[in-house]
Amino acid sequence: MHFRGAAARRFSRDAAARPLGRSAASSVGAVLAHDPVGTCMVAARFESVGMDRALLGGTFWGSDYGEGALCFAGPNLVPLSGDAAALGEVARALQQRGRQCASIVGRAEFALPLWEHLRPSWGPARDVRPDQPLMVCPDPPALRPDPRVVRVTPDRLDDYYPAAVAMFTEEVGVDPCAGDGGAGYRARVAELVAGGRAFAIFDGHTVVFKAEVGALSSAVALIQGVWVDPRWRGRGIASSATAAVVRTVQRWGRLPSLYVNSHNVAARAAYDRVGFHRAGTFASILF
Repeated sequence: MHFRGAAARRFSRDAAARPLGRSAASSVGAVLAHDPVGTCMVAARFESVGMDRALLGGTFWGSDYGEGALCFAGPNLVPLSGDAAALGEVARALQQRGRQCASIVGRAEFALPLWEHLRPSWGPARDVRPDQPLMVCPDPPALRPDPRVVRVTPDRLDDYYPAAVAMFTEEVGVDPCAGDGGAGYRARVAELVAGGRAFAIFDGHTVVFKAEVGALSSAVALIQGVWVDPRWRGRGIASSATAAVVRTVQRWGRLPSLYVNSHNVAARAAYDRVGFHRAGTFASILF
């Protein structure tokens, strides 16, 4: 992706990569529109607030070297496009300010080369997940959605939140309550619940199944946090419950998507049964 016009004139051999301002909005929008599935987590915010850095919670960085590169640097560093040379220029600029993100995540063809440039100064990583199938489900679910799946309402947050913590700890490998006692993570979960984007099967006060729509752009919904209570696993709940979430997302007029660790054979089989198919590969570098 080449940045053109006012955005392109900002770049030179002396300043190969820079944070992008409002004048680059059309170029950024074009990159996001070119890959709606791979960029959903960033596009969802961009569509709402444009290039306002405060509301975005981060900054777009671009380089016009080679084929060009675009990255979003916020709580997570998300490479959105770029060849190796251009990504290297973005990495060089980011190295100067030090690591400020919890992870690098995005399509593997961008995330892994970016990490190679950043690893000498940002490494070592706590975990590198180089092969995470990125999946989509454009057709109606291939099996009957579980009718017990409901949208979580704010009055059930106290029941839902412990399951969200358990899922995060199991999946990411760290306790989201560390540091601030969980205030930040609880606020994020509460935001998803309030927005009608958290789903669960309840057995009394116990969450049997949970999932969330973590990012919702105009075209794509990124499903995350799919989890079944260990005491209920092995009963086929994940497939039919995920199918219920997929059906809801499709009724919203969005394409359901998700990414999963390649070694999670059970989850991949469950998504296959729902009707997901592979649309690429993500990679995550966790700090």
